[in-house]
Amino acid sequence: MKIRSLGVIPARYGAQRFPGKPLAAIAGKTLVQRVYEQAAKTKRLDKVIVATEDTRILEAVEAFGGDAMLTSPDCATGTDRVAEVARAYDCEWVLNIQGDEPLMRPEMIDQLVEAMQADPKCVMGTLARKLESATNLDNPNVVKVALAQNGNALYFSRSRVPFVRDAKSSDSTEWLKLARFYKHLGIYAYRREFLLNFVQLPQSELEKTEKLEQLRALENGFAIKVLITPHDSIGVDRPEDIELVEEILRAQA
Repeated sequence: MKIRSLGVIPARYGAQRFPGKPLAAIAGKTLVQRVYEQAAKTKRLDKVIVATEDTRILEAVEAFGGDAMLTSPDCATGTDRVAEVARAYDCEWVLNIQGDEPLMRPEMIDQLVEAMQADPKCVMGTLARKLESATNLDNPNVVKVALAQNGNALYFSRSRVPFVRDAKSSDSTEWLKLARFYKHLGIYAYRREFLLNFVQLPQSELEKTEKLEQLRALENGFAIKVLITPHDSIGVDRPEDIELVEEILRAQA
């Protein structure tokens, strides 16, 4: 059966900074279950599937009624894992939904899918949000994106972009007043054919420097459409991030 949009959640057990992260408990549910349930609420995804290299995650997903697929342990990145699933499905669009984003709202996913489906020339897209907190300007885990006038990405960086030449100091509060900064949100939409070609490209120099896969697309001359969303999402990078996510979930209850 042909589907138009496929959502894939890469979930690797052997993460270096946080081994077993997808199975970490967050307010009574595993991280991977929370991400899956958010993605399953969308209106524009025809199917959601978890891509993992570990049977423990596969079994955990199937236990709560989700779909999962075992992928090669040799996948170098989450994108490679997503592409392996995409090869098995006849679809038009593939969404890479980060497995450590339990607060990703369904309407954010739908916004991205709708924009991609409406633009026949677009091969890759993602989301960003205006950065409002000065504390995140120098946080390397909060990736910044500079935008062209047409909404395409000019550059992604873990550092401050753009550089505010007229700032009198390096004070981040002053910089936020003088320029507009955008936080990149970790979700991608690809045309299936583009994704399968993208993962065949060698890692680029800027990608290896910043450790940001999306730079491979820019360095090879491909455009990345960036949609601005009013919503935010927080990734779970370390065990201590769980407490913050649980606080937010309690506030939303």
